[in-house]
Amino acid sequence: MTNSVDRYANMFKHLNNKQEGAFVPFVMVGDPDIHTSVNIIKALVEGGADALELGFPYSDPIADGPTIQKASIRALSNKIKTDDCFEIIRQVREAYADIPIGLLLYSNLVLKRGIKKFYQDAAKAGVDSILIADVPLREADRFIAIAEQTGIKQILIAPPNASDETFAEIGKKSQGYTYLLGRAGVTGTETAVTIPASELIDKLTQYKVAPPLLGFGISTPLQVADAIQSGAAGAISGSATVNIIAENLSQPDVMLEKLKHFVKQMKAATHK
Repeated sequence: MTNSVDRYANMFKHLNNKQEGAFVPFVMVGDPDIHTSVNIIKALVEGGADALELGFPYSDPIADGPTIQKASIRALSNKIKTDDCFEIIRQVREAYADIPIGLLLYSNLVLKRGIKKFYQDAAKAGVDSILIADVPLREADRFIAIAEQTGIKQILIAPPNASDETFAEIGKKSQGYTYLLGRAGVTGTETAVTIPASELIDKLTQYKVAPPLLGFGISTPLQVADAIQSGAAGAISGSATVNIIAENLSQPDVMLEKLKHFVKQMKAATHK
C-alpha cells in the first residue's frame, strides 16, 4: 500500500499561503500507556500542531537526552511493543486524515522487523515519513529504496557542519522535509539551540533540499520565531513537550490542557 496523498507538500503549501512556518511537536508513542498516549497525541493536534513527529520506545537511545530516554523507559515498563505503536498511530490517523505523521526512531527496531515489513506496516497505519536517527547518509540508500516502494518519505538529517557534498547529496535524496540539527550532541532543552546562520539556510535552498525543519533544543516560542526568521520552514520540539508529560503523569487532564496550551503558544510564534 502506498500513500498517494503528499501530506507534507499540502501542509507546506497551505502554510506558505498563510505566511506561517510549521510547528511540529515530538512525543514518544506509548508513553506512559496506550490510552493516555492516544489522548496526548490528539491533544497536540487539537492545540494546533501542523505535523507530528513520533518516537518508538527503545532501550538504547543514543541520540536522546535524559527526558526522552525516560519517556522510552516509561513506555517499555508498560510493555509497549512496535505493534502497539502502530495501533496508536492508526487511531490517530482515523481521527485526523490530513496531518503529516513522521516517525523518528532507531535502526534496530526497523531491522528487527525487517525493513520492508516495518515500512509496509507504517504505511498501513497512516505514517507519512520515517527518520532513522542512527543511519548516516552514506548508509541510507537501502532504506530510501524501500521507502519509495511503500510510499513513505525517508527523512534525512542535515548537520550544521555538513560539507557542500553532503548538502548536494541530501538535495538529491531528501523528501518530505529535512531535519536540520540546531546543534551537535544529544536532544534536550538543557542546551539551547544555536540557530543556523542564514548562509546555512541559503545553502539548503541552493541544493534544493526538502523544506528544513529545525530540531534539537527548541523549547520556547522565541526560538521558534528565530528559526522561522532565519529561513527554516518550521521547528520541531521534543524534550520540552515530553517534559510536560513527565511533570503531570498523576494528572492526565491537567497534562492534556498544558500540552494544548504549549502547542498553541509555539504555533503562534510561527507567523512570519
